[in-house]
Amino acid sequence: MMRLLRVVSTLSVFSLLGGCASSVSKQDYTNYRNSRPASILVLPPVNNSPDIKATYGVLSTVTRPLAEGGYYVFPVTLVDQTFKENGLLNPPEMHQAPLNRLREIFGADAVLYITIEQYGASYKVVTSDTVVTAKARLIDAKTGEQLWSGKATASSAETDSNNTNGLAGLLLKAVVKQVVSTSVDQGHDIAKITSRRLLSPRSDGLLYGPRSSLYQSEK
Repeated sequence: MMRLLRVVSTLSVFSLLGGCASSVSKQDYTNYRNSRPASILVLPPVNNSPDIKATYGVLSTVTRPLAEGGYYVFPVTLVDQTFKENGLLNPPEMHQAPLNRLREIFGADAVLYITIEQYGASYKVVTSDTVVTAKARLIDAKTGEQLWSGKATASSAETDSNNTNGLAGLLLKAVVKQVVSTSVDQGHDIAKITSRRLLSPRSDGLLYGPRSSLYQSEK
């Protein structure tokens, strides 16, 4: 019986490892390296979360990691206002704008499309976490080819301590966090981490741009 259990356990481990391996996708950087964009136009993110603050909470955090990665980033506030002055009032409409028009108006080498999947706090009996999850696609503004895609998430639970004594303490802590999150946009702070993970050059992430000292090493 014990031998049978060990066999089943071993098979389960291999099954889990196989599942993990099959879910890992390696980026194909062929189009990216051929395009080598120097400037990126970031469109206001499409918000699929219930929090109305999500679009601009995330949009305000994307410029820094891209600029630090060596790219020129068009001022996101100016881009948003330009769309609105031309009758495109919300992100889904902005994401439908023709690439040739975006290139004609802004002169960007590439366009970054971001979609927010999670943003804000959720209450879970004995804990309340603030989570921000976003995915993105980088598209060549001239050819329409996809250069890169990625996804990242961050949570307040990553830095929280669960040393509060007892169940009553955990419940009180969760309630306090929930109250605070409704009065302050904690999602914005977590969005900074998500954007850094999503858009900073890294393994399987964006390549360094031409303004970075590391650009030549990736050519």
